[in-house]
Amino acid sequence: MGKPKVFVTRKLSNELVKDYEEMLDIRMWDKEEEPVPEKILRSQAKEVDALFTVLGDRIDASLLAEAKNLKVVANMAVGYDNIDIEAAKNHSITVTNTPDVLSETTADLGFSLLAATARKITEANAYVKEDNWKQWAPFLLAGTDIHHKTLGIVGMGRIGEALAKRATGFNMKIQYHNRTRKPEAEEKLQASYVSFEELLETSDFVVTVVPLTEETEELFNHSAFKKMKSTAIFINISRGKVVNEEALINALNKGEIKAAGLDVFYEEPIRADHPLVNMHNVVCLPHIGSASNETRTEMVHLCMKNIVEVTANKKAITPVNN
Repeated sequence: MGKPKVFVTRKLSNELVKDYEEMLDIRMWDKEEEPVPEKILRSQAKEVDALFTVLGDRIDASLLAEAKNLKVVANMAVGYDNIDIEAAKNHSITVTNTPDVLSETTADLGFSLLAATARKITEANAYVKEDNWKQWAPFLLAGTDIHHKTLGIVGMGRIGEALAKRATGFNMKIQYHNRTRKPEAEEKLQASYVSFEELLETSDFVVTVVPLTEETEELFNHSAFKKMKSTAIFINISRGKVVNEEALINALNKGEIKAAGLDVFYEEPIRADHPLVNMHNVVCLPHIGSASNETRTEMVHLCMKNIVEVTANKKAITPVNN
């Protein structure tokens, strides 16, 4: 009996996978940034014991039904809304993700995005590079203070708590809304639990860190943005589809909110001619929340370790559909 077969849907360096080659027969799509074509993905899924996937890969019920040998889908992300979890369970296929290892790094990015948006960092950078800086002026590219402001976090999971921890260093007032209260986080971070409506109405910065579910899809809609302060800044480091982008564009154009910082979008990659990309008060990033070399390396290893365990008929390290 040969080694379990694995198909990796993005190109990884030999250095990252060499430790697993004795245990696994590793096949790999040969492009890092270009998604594997659906035809190839489906063909490989029929032959392998494991899939190593990323958020851009759609693993639906029909693919899983055809993958007769498949034991595990290891998703290189915390989220797994690209995978039909119920169908995987029906076919006794384990799905794993990569929690914990990216929480601090994503919180770094989230707070960086908040700061860049508040202080107009990317706008100011372009101002200098485009040779527009001719003289100093009292209110040249004046932004918004972060310190001593109110931060509202929607979704107080690991990333939300890590983000709140960073905010304490700026003497921010922290409030949050979550499906369940977090007494330990409240005590440790001096955070206050409030309703979603109160958070929207009273926060200077609203950051969403919720997973994408039926309940959170387009949670931030016309009604939500109308409740926010006209001086508020909205930050999304969760999933693009938790925001109704038409409502966000409308709120920005009408001055219902001041600015937005976005790492995720309804459709990714976002087009260069998308209205949000071309707004001076919006900072757009290409979904790089966990994109540090250290963290992405840990994520790869966790995916591979999950594959090794499941294909050896052992328990997954980080299963999402037990």
